[in-house]
Amino acid sequence: MDVSTFYALFSATCFTLVGLWWNVVRGHQEWLRDPQLRHVVGGIYISFLLPALMGLFAQVGGMETPEIWRASFVALALIGCVSMLRLTGRTRPDGSALFLTVAQAVAALFYVLIAVVGARPELADIVNLRPIQAEAILLILLVVLGHGLVWRFMVGEGRPADAD
Repeated sequence: MDVSTFYALFSATCFTLVGLWWNVVRGHQEWLRDPQLRHVVGGIYISFLLPALMGLFAQVGGMETPEIWRASFVALALIGCVSMLRLTGRTRPDGSALFLTVAQAVAALFYVLIAVVGARPELADIVNLRPIQAEAILLILLVVLGHGLVWRFMVGEGRPADAD
């Protein structure tokens, strides 16, 4: 597949996931009243928004002007990493949100890798990929992890306490 086509489809898909998540959240206003749940909801939101934005910048820069997508990937990945690390301390201390904490830490790691490849694209040679392809794989993994966060949240932390 052409890299430009991939990023066009990827970005559109991520923006669709952002919209779907908004609709889910709109149906669960109680999540926004609880500060811890609100932070997790926001973390899931950025798990789809930041990759969508990266996809747009990848289309703008493409192979002809890689500096555009590289700079945006580094900046957005740093925002994502800091956001995820801040979330890891906001989950429930009773251990019921262990999956969320681990998933957020793994997401932070993916964001670090995205930033590193953006800053040092020659590192993609280690896995025999072009930098923009390596970034695509990392973004796919990030969105898959976001789906896992949604699933776990919907069947676990986002459920009312009396739903058990």
